[in-house]
Amino acid sequence: MKIAIAGAGNVGRAIARELLENGHHVLLMDRDPKALKMDSVPQAEWLLADACEIASLDNAKLSGCQVLVAATGDDKVNLVCSLLAKTEYGVPRVVARINHPKNEWLFDSAWGVDVAVSTPRIISALVEEAVTVGDVVRLFSLKRGGANMVELTLPESAQCCGKTVGEINLPQDTSLGAIVRDGHVIAPNDQQLLLSGDELIFICTSAAEDALKESLLGR
Repeated sequence: MKIAIAGAGNVGRAIARELLENGHHVLLMDRDPKALKMDSVPQAEWLLADACEIASLDNAKLSGCQVLVAATGDDKVNLVCSLLAKTEYGVPRVVARINHPKNEWLFDSAWGVDVAVSTPRIISALVEEAVTVGDVVRLFSLKRGGANMVELTLPESAQCCGKTVGEINLPQDTSLGAIVRDGHVIAPNDQQLLLSGDELIFICTSAAEDALKESLLGR
């Protein structure tokens, strides 16, 4: 798969390395010549280009990319680049980095963004996930699908403890994706027992989160 990354800073280069290790073809582009540290990711294709200009995106052959990652440190640039990628070049999947939480509301399909990644929100979610028991913690939002990845660690008082997955009446628009127990990931099935301390990973809509908590905890 060919993936273009706008922004060749630390974040962009780190993403490129991961994608290259997974066998993808990666193009890194940046308008700052000082950012073109080609020796740091030698397997990638590099381009000195302004991701907000049509001529630059033409040079990047963006229409041949399956994914664009807008990973610059400027939210305005990430939004414009995302919009151009989606509307002018028909890139199927656009992922955009959010640098400032106050701008999060802008990163949606109106700006061509399929998935918005907020670094501050992710860090906050990971902190909450590490210390929170008995509450729904939102880990990640899927903008295009209108759903979230959420986590809930079961306390001893949860009414679902000792019951099987099949016995739990989950709310509409909710799917249990995984159970994490004692450092192991368990694929859920209807016969799987739920135990105190289990970390449950769900995909659900925002509207279903309160009902999910009530269904599992009984309060």
